[in-house]
Amino acid sequence: MTHLTEFDLAVIGTGGAAMSAAIHARLEGASVVAIEGGTLGGTCVNVGCVPSKTLLAAAHARHDARTNPFRGAATTAGPVDLGALVRQKDDLVDMLRQTKYADIAAAYGFDIIPGTATFTSPTTLLVAGQPVRATSYLIATGAEPQIPTIPGIEHVDYLTSTTAMELTALPTSLVVIGGGFVGLEQAQLFARLGVSVTIVGRLAPHAEPELSSELRKALLADGITVINDRAERISHEGEAVRVVTRTGKEATGQRVLIATGRTPRTDRLNLAAAGVATDEDGFIVVDDEQRTSNPTVFAAGDVTDVPQYVYVAAMTGKIAARNALGHHEHVDYTGLPSVLFTSPQLASAGLTEAEAVAAGHRCACRYLRLSDVPRAIVNHDTRGGIKIVAEADTGRVLGIHALADSAGEMMLAATYAINAGFTVTQLADTWAPYLTMAEGIRLTANLFRNELPTSCCA
Repeated sequence: MTHLTEFDLAVIGTGGAAMSAAIHARLEGASVVAIEGGTLGGTCVNVGCVPSKTLLAAAHARHDARTNPFRGAATTAGPVDLGALVRQKDDLVDMLRQTKYADIAAAYGFDIIPGTATFTSPTTLLVAGQPVRATSYLIATGAEPQIPTIPGIEHVDYLTSTTAMELTALPTSLVVIGGGFVGLEQAQLFARLGVSVTIVGRLAPHAEPELSSELRKALLADGITVINDRAERISHEGEAVRVVTRTGKEATGQRVLIATGRTPRTDRLNLAAAGVATDEDGFIVVDDEQRTSNPTVFAAGDVTDVPQYVYVAAMTGKIAARNALGHHEHVDYTGLPSVLFTSPQLASAGLTEAEAVAAGHRCACRYLRLSDVPRAIVNHDTRGGIKIVAEADTGRVLGIHALADSAGEMMLAATYAINAGFTVTQLADTWAPYLTMAEGIRLTANLFRNELPTSCCA
């Protein structure tokens, strides 16, 4: 059987990690081919970040119109046409898939081969039965929704974060199993479109407790019911689905959405033949250079056990590609930011207090309620707060966390401060524009030396 042209790097996948790897390999002058067994673009553009955030933006816009706090500027919100929203979402996805993936591949000069990639040996890769030979291979096949082994789930027509965004009509009620990022975003999305929503699970379990508590209040104010418990069994209750928890609590909805995590997409790769090891959860094991147990095979993004954010995927893809070409680099996760796109947003950079203590730091922390942040006051929306985690002895900032409108926009400054080694004194003495939410970081830092209330700009 004739081999396809030999490449310096063959990339399996076309999502964030894969495209980043291909781009950076081409910038090094390497020959590259990408292989896609599904839809071009991977998770983020097709079923993840882009579609979920545009539908969330629509839901937030409707909610803002219904709950406008300014009495002299009345607004209204009409009924929801979910089909129209989904079509608009699909148009956006189609446009970005073309301009940010297909056109990018053409601009950088690498081909994308359609077909399923399968290893038949540590150095042999078949794509739709045709051998593809490369000096190095990169696995960047991503992850997909994980379906837990809850008794009765096999008899239920459940939704996932993927299929939920394909609905064209709203259910009357929805039970969301899972209180992590995906579950919370999907719960608020449907609640703000008019669906009666119940969440079963711990809310934002890894967030600062002050902030997850405030987020719970915000979700309850949206009319969402929260059951802080684990689902134990699922069954049909007439035309509805009934979820029973470990402590006997019950939630019933027309539909149920499963959002309990994600699992790596490796089933068709035949990793055993490649000599590529996985951990107990099926994620590909890599070293700090993104190399697998097979020295010619690298892996990056959600198929490995890293934080599942597209910017992490892109960075690991870049590092993997450069190391496959002879460099020796690693990913530095210091100050890594994250954003939950609920309203208010829950955002974080660096270590939480619990993580800092576990890492051996002696911590000092300060928390500022949003009712003390001028931007929040003038917005008539003081839900949330800001927390800074610092080293007690040096004042060095270890983490900055916020629950606020546009909290995610604050995290770039937070990441810069953490990576630059700022102390809380430096943060407190740094310029911050008045009447911005990011000013809250400076105000929180000032609490380390003065916990008395301050004037507007002091």
